[in-house]
Amino acid sequence: MKRLFAALKIHPDDDFLEIYRDLQQELSHEQIKWVEERNIHVTLKFFGETEERTIPAIADILRKRASLATPFNMQLSGLGIFGSSYAPKVVWVGIEPYTALSNLMKNIHEDLRTAGFEPDRQNLVPHLTLGRIKFLRDKICFQRAINKYKTIASASLLIHEAVLFESILRREGPEYIALEKFPFLKKELP
Repeated sequence: MKRLFAALKIHPDDDFLEIYRDLQQELSHEQIKWVEERNIHVTLKFFGETEERTIPAIADILRKRASLATPFNMQLSGLGIFGSSYAPKVVWVGIEPYTALSNLMKNIHEDLRTAGFEPDRQNLVPHLTLGRIKFLRDKICFQRAINKYKTIASASLLIHEAVLFESILRREGPEYIALEKFPFLKKELP
């Protein structure tokens, strides 16, 4: 069994990363598990513990979808939380524009369903998770920081491939190993 997910590997610009570090510093007194910069990604589909014999079918679907996908530009934009303001669970940043990403996610989920992989229960909301909240000591301070960094944004990012990752959980944090990369092959019409 391997713990798998399909994702877009994201390489934010230095300005975005500096603001991300400032946010982490401002909330360093809180129990939030921040995503390490080297692991920043947008999840397309989380498979969880997966039998190795199913990996070729998953790879075939991702390869097919990537061959039909056109590279696109997107920007990380706008800080938010999942959960309520009383019980926030996740700190995330949005995606603008999100139509190309949303369509890619929807198509991958539909294709995976035909191979026996049920879609996620939650609505497909294109986002990038920055941190998972374990416990907040000061919700007012937390909300103040979220509001302060609400307009966080990255430079434009060119997205040109999907990746099938294995996630190995370690005490010091997860290690993501790229099992296969799937370049977007469709060309834009002139």
